[in-house]
Amino acid sequence: MADNTKKRVAVQGLWSLITNANFKGFFEGRIYSGPVKQICVPGLNCYSCPGAVGACPIGSLQTFLSKMTFKFPYYVLGLLIFFGAILGRVVCGFLCPFGLLQELLALIPFPIKKNRFKADRPMRRIKYIILLLCVVILPASIKLTPVFCKYICPSGTVSGILLAISNSVLAGKLGRLFTWKLIILLAIVIGSLIIFRPFCKYLCPLGAFYAIFNRFALVRLTCDTSKCISCGKCSSVCKMCVDPTLTPDSGECIRCGDCVKACPEGALHCGISVKDRTAPENSSRDTFAS
Repeated sequence: MADNTKKRVAVQGLWSLITNANFKGFFEGRIYSGPVKQICVPGLNCYSCPGAVGACPIGSLQTFLSKMTFKFPYYVLGLLIFFGAILGRVVCGFLCPFGLLQELLALIPFPIKKNRFKADRPMRRIKYIILLLCVVILPASIKLTPVFCKYICPSGTVSGILLAISNSVLAGKLGRLFTWKLIILLAIVIGSLIIFRPFCKYLCPLGAFYAIFNRFALVRLTCDTSKCISCGKCSSVCKMCVDPTLTPDSGECIRCGDCVKACPEGALHCGISVKDRTAPENSSRDTFAS
């Protein structure tokens, strides 16, 4: 594991501990429901996790939209916009427990490791469809049904497993729906052994939301084209398959910093920036390394 990855995984691990600090919940099989639980954390961290001390923004958004009496989610949407405007997909790279799980799985040796393939780019659009359909439209149409959480979310499945381990009564009530979600989780686990962060790339609605802000977020990746020698080292190390010399503000970039570390000329910079000073003219669309 590279030093840069070690540091980032350490940050993700620390943040996961902080946001799941209700350690007794793992032993008692109960969900924390104190006052702090009303506050949304920035990453995908299930409300039902026995250790969770905060709420998942995607789950909270669906809860507001699926109420019997419609109530606009000012608080949740405001927090999401705040996180997005400041950090963009830095949240995905540093503050998401499920992102950490996928990264740890990617470190496990596996016969097949394939991060670049023809269907990769069109598959990236699926997460936007899930955001629109399963997080917004269907929950707002089918009352009391948080569709993404109920039928898809793998983070919720992990939480269910953790609860079932320490709560035999709950374990006995798990049925076909949970089996379906286990299948989804298993597919993502296997996918994570082959592809870097497949859930983040193809399915995560929270990542899709933050991706919209990557072009405008305060924390930006910038490329000084006067220093760039087009060696290709930055795009070759990018596990999200982005060419930062062409699209430093790509919605797929999780701001991991690997490209910055790999650049021999110091042309790339990741940090607070209000203006992309030197982005090339053709950076108006996302470009994926082939």
